[in-house]
Amino acid sequence: MAQTKSTAKRPRLDNRQANAQEEDETPSVFNPKYRVCPYLDTINRNLLDFDFEKLCSVSLTRINVYACLVCGKYFQGRGTNTHAYTHSVGEAHHVFLNLHTLRFYCLPDNYEIIDSSLDDIKYVLNPTFTKQEISKLDLVLPKQSRTVDGILYLPGVVGLNNIKANDYCNVVLHALSHVGPLRDYFLREQNYAKIKRPPGDSMFTLVQRFGELMRKMWNPRNFKAHVSPHEMLQAVVLWSSKRFQITEQGDPIDFLSWFLNTLHRALKGNKQPNSSILYKIFLGEMQIFTRKMPPVELDDAAKEKLLATEEYQDQVEHTNFIYLTCDLPPPPLFTDEFRENIIPQVNLYQLLGKFNGSAEKEYKTYKDNFMKRFEITRLPQFIILYIKRFTKNTFFLEKNPTIVNFPIKNVDFGDILGMRQRDKDVKDTKYNLVANIVHDGDPKKGTYRAHILHKANGQWYEMQDLHVTEILPQMITLTESYIQIYERSSEPS
Repeated sequence: MAQTKSTAKRPRLDNRQANAQEEDETPSVFNPKYRVCPYLDTINRNLLDFDFEKLCSVSLTRINVYACLVCGKYFQGRGTNTHAYTHSVGEAHHVFLNLHTLRFYCLPDNYEIIDSSLDDIKYVLNPTFTKQEISKLDLVLPKQSRTVDGILYLPGVVGLNNIKANDYCNVVLHALSHVGPLRDYFLREQNYAKIKRPPGDSMFTLVQRFGELMRKMWNPRNFKAHVSPHEMLQAVVLWSSKRFQITEQGDPIDFLSWFLNTLHRALKGNKQPNSSILYKIFLGEMQIFTRKMPPVELDDAAKEKLLATEEYQDQVEHTNFIYLTCDLPPPPLFTDEFRENIIPQVNLYQLLGKFNGSAEKEYKTYKDNFMKRFEITRLPQFIILYIKRFTKNTFFLEKNPTIVNFPIKNVDFGDILGMRQRDKDVKDTKYNLVANIVHDGDPKKGTYRAHILHKANGQWYEMQDLHVTEILPQMITLTESYIQIYERSSEPS
């Protein structure tokens, strides 16, 4: 009877209250999603490195890979008898992150951890940028970020790891990371995620890897002050059919040319100037005038007769360019009175004279000689200059040590425009240097370094693999420049 009375006195609850009470009273064992994990203090952020390929360290598979947040190693699976499960039991490491879904789990208990204190790890693995953040990168004075070790670094000015001999790739990636429109495009994955591509088109991984690298280099919440381009370079080795290697020194201009054209194709670009972000900012137009030369052994009468034929008239070709090749004058053969080699110098405008439409240059094939003139008809937003330092003869590779004198700001490219275009583009022919790649040492054994301008604070930095130092702009002009990138000046003339 007493039992009946007590149940009668119990207040009635409506459906909503009953459900809420049931949720509150449900033990955490039956609702594992909200279990509090006691092992979060074992996570070691110093050992976490998400720059390397996402594959299991035991089975080398890429499917269902988890990162152990205690030791930083990658393992497959989380069910019983998987490598991650075995590792958690054997080493007593309990907190794991799924590298694909970005969800955290505790093993061997196998429940999901939901905790806002882990958001920083998620952001390091996959940094994201809003349009507002991207628009401020070149305008707002940047704040220095602090790593887990307490080291201060500037986002966008971080060292790239040299795995063995990939400094020729690193300098190009450093330079491209400071080409504003290119960087802004790749910082937001949404810009290229919707590009239609045929099934099985794995060339697109190059685009994804480059985007990931850009986001890591500009990440303001990195755990360390450098980035390893390991995944990016593996995609390069694969898609260049091992033409560019991590273990062998290469030529930055070959890599830059291949990389820009391959990215353009992967973004479904065609021959139209605005078909991809790369052609929008780097593609210029020129006319090439070619004149065939008569053989030297002929007498004057025979030469004149040949010159009157159509084959020996000027042929005009309209073509596009991504970079301009500047030829250095040959270095002096003799020493000065102190028996020392004079380091020759040449002005940049002298090198650009090749493209003014009137200077002729001789080109030889195995049977014919040609005279060519180049005339620029449209200047792109960013001009890449390749200063040709290396010449290969029958026996060995020679390096030209000539120093090129160039201004850092307001370089006028108007002189190399054709006369018709000069009147139209007269206001937009001033360019400023944004990146400079330098070669030091012997032709084959030398090293590369890059000078880049951080536009927000106006400071120049020298980047050589992991080493980042500030540099005066006056010192840049004294180096043996190899590749330069100029940006059209937005300031009124």
